[in-house]
Amino acid sequence: MITIRLFARLREQLGCSALELPMPPAPATVAALGPLLAERGEQWRALLEREEILVAINQEMADRQSPLQSGDEVAFFPPVTGG
Repeated sequence: MITIRLFARLREQLGCSALELPMPPAPATVAALGPLLAERGEQWRALLEREEILVAINQEMADRQSPLQSGDEVAFFPPVTGG
């Protein structure tokens, strides 16, 4: 299983802060989560298509091609701005 965590406006837009998904098919990457997320609806499918959305695996910054292992926590969050 993979744990998905959503932060900030993503959590608000999708009405969910966390969920668990089965391991995606090989090669198991963040991008491979797309079809599993798409099963939840259009807004979920679009999550991985939005390039500005950042991703971390086990609290380490990652990208869409980063490999996944069972038990990983994948976090999606919008870019942080500040000043």
